[in-house]
Formats: sequence, structure tokens, C-alpha cells
Amino acid sequence: MADKSFNAFEMAQKQFDKVADLIGLDQATRNLLRNPLREYHFSIPVRMDDGSVKVFRGFRVQHNDARGPAKGGIRFHPQETVDTVRALAMWMTWKTAVADLPLGGGKGGVICDPHNLSSREQEQISRGWVRQVYKNVGPVADVPAPDVMTNAQHMLWMLDEFETLTGGHFPGFITGKPVGMGGSLGRTEATGYGLIFTVREAMKHLNMKIEDCVASVQGFGNVAQYAIEKFTQLGGKVICVSSWDQNDQTSYAFRRMDGIDLQELRGITDRFGGIDKEKAQQLGYEVLPGDQWIEQDVDVLLPCALENQITADNVNRISDRVKLVAEGANGPTTPEADTVLEKRGVFVIPDFLANAGGVTCSYFEQVQSNMNFYWPKDEVLEKLDHKMTSAFWSVTNLAEKRKLYMRDAAYIIAIERVAQACKDRGWV
Repeated sequence: MADKSFNAFEMAQKQFDKVADLIGLDQATRNLLRNPLREYHFSIPVRMDDGSVKVFRGFRVQHNDARGPAKGGIRFHPQETVDTVRALAMWMTWKTAVADLPLGGGKGGVICDPHNLSSREQEQISRGWVRQVYKNVGPVADVPAPDVMTNAQHMLWMLDEFETLTGGHFPGFITGKPVGMGGSLGRTEATGYGLIFTVREAMKHLNMKIEDCVASVQGFGNVAQYAIEKFTQLGGKVICVSSWDQNDQTSYAFRRMDGIDLQELRGITDRFGGIDKEKAQQLGYEVLPGDQWIEQDVDVLLPCALENQITADNVNRISDRVKLVAEGANGPTTPEADTVLEKRGVFVIPDFLANAGGVTCSYFEQVQSNMNFYWPKDEVLEKLDHKMTSAFWSVTNLAEKRKLYMRDAAYIIAIERVAQACKDRGWV
């Protein structure tokens, strides 16, 4: 987000325009979907621990709610901009549509740095955010969730404030709550497992056997760890994983040709997902520069960390052996790199399909909260598998039928579903 020249919302609009041209979308629907339906900008005054009052800027953007209540996280970030929030809200609209969830897209944010704020100050910002927008959000209008630098505790403070102001119990107002306070079992695993459910289906489509396949993974946070767990459970092997080192402020790749041991690595990892280099070497791992995850001689690449990681500069370092790229992260592949992968015939499972397991499980949490009845974990994961599998095949079948790149096919399905809902409602 620090790159001033990069405007996420312009990129989101460009992606949308390309597909709108492909499907010949009418002008009125384009005008409606290119911009958010509504957005809220507000000030949150907070009395700080030293007695002074500081005013924070907050946002909530509701991009589209034709298919159901807006859904999307709230970020606390010092470089947050309204354009980032607009882009993420738009991407959430497409993500919920491609997964065929009865939800729309929204996103929120506050310009602040939680690292420099006490727990009490963070609580005041969370409650202040709700006070500014509580009339325009809620279980049947707009359902927030955690995002960058927010967690289950922030969500509970927000829920408590919402219930205080509205005078009732509404656990379905927000997702990402702790289990026991309305959170869903299986939520922790959802994004990583969901990613591998799509990988499993892609391998059927490509006639690959998972037990013969080797993968390299970027990142070692929540998504990466559960993706590795599920991939190895299904018989695959991961030989390389990269992670960010808080102390050196740089990333390293850890490689073991006979396969990494997930439990072993988890045992030497800090809470930010940073792997201890010295201990890893003692356990027989090679420690390489962080960007080498991309050039491993493997069948599958799983970028599970940050956006903007497979670029025009490094896409040609990808081994000819790679048949499949599954995007666990949001926006890891630039359009220039996409063109190269498409030419080379690499099968890409695009981010808003591949990592939709997170929002799918958030939807399950919302459903359980609203009916006040909670499912066991295996039932949640079974429903997740079913949702991810059917979403994967609807995109793949369209890509096959119309000879499209997977990313374009996913966009077409999402945009057509939202456009149809707007037409059916008589908006356009």
C-alpha cells in the first residue's frame, strides 16, 4: 500500500472494463458496477491514554448489495486510503459472486497503526467506527469481518457496541468472532483448505496425480500452513517454503528435497510466521534467498503471502515443469506475468476463486449466528469442500467452452451474476 503510484481501485476498474468489453455489458450496468453504490467517510474522535484527543479517519464502502448484504473486512493500517478500500470492496463483490454466496461486496478501514496503540485505544477506535455507521450496517445490510491488523477481539468490541446501540443480540452482524462467542469451527483452516480443494479438482482436470506432485509455497502464515497441511494429507509433497524474518526485515526460502515437515517447522516459527533460520539448518533445511521459492523444479506453485509477487521481472524464472499456479494470496500475479503464464499454458486458479474459502466460511458463520445453531467442524469443512468444488467447475467449464484464461472466466461468471441481479431488481 506504500507505493504511491499504484492505485488499487484503478487496477480493479481496468480488470472490470476488460471483462465488460468481453461480454458486451450495457453502459448503464457498467456505470453502476464500476463504482461503489455508496460509501461512508467519517471521523472517529478518541481520548488517548495520555488524556489528549486524537481524531482518526474511518471508511466503509458498499460496492454492491444486489445479491445480498455487503460482506468484507475492516483494516487498521497507517497507509489505508479510500481507493484501496474501494478496490477491495469491488473484489469482494466478485469473490462472493464466483463462490455463489448470497452476499455482496463491502470493505472498511481506519487510518491508524495498531502497533502504536494500547488495547484500550484500539477498543475506542473499534467502538467509534461502529457508532459512526451502525444505522447503515447490520446482519441484513452489511456484515464486516477482520482483515489486516484486526482480529477476533476487535470484532467482539464492534459487536458489543452494535448490540448496545441497537438493543438486542445480533451475532450475525459480524464474522471472525471467537468460537464460543458465535464464531464458526473450521474458520482457521478455511482459506488454506479451500485453496487445496480447488488444487485437487484442477489436478483431476489436468490428469495429474497429487501423490506424484511436488509444490513450492510462498509464505508461512495461516493460509500457507493449512494449505501445506491439506496438500500433504492428500499425498502431495512440499519441498520449499518461504517466510518473512522480522529481525532481518527480509525473506528466506527453506528447502528440503525429501519434503518439509509441517509440524517440525511450526515448532520453530514465531507468531508472525517467521521461521528460525539456525534451527531450520540444524533440522536439515537449506536456507536460500526468499525469492527462490519461485524457481524450484516443482509441479505446483502456491503463492500464499502478498500481492504483486509473480511479475514481468521474475515470471521467466518459473521452471518449465510447473503446470499449476494456485493463488492463495490476493493479487499475487501482475497482468504482465499473466500474459506470459497464459502463453506458456500454465493453469492458473485465480485468487478470488482459489482463496474464496475464507469468505465462504464467514458466510457459514453468519448463517449459524443468525439461526443460533452451530455445526460441528467436519460438517463445516464438508460444506466448504462442496462450495469450492462447484465454484471451481463452473469457472473451468466456462473457460473450456469459450477457450478463456481462467481469470477471465472467473470474472465473467462473477460479473454476469451481479449484473443479472441488478437487472432482476429493476435497477438497470
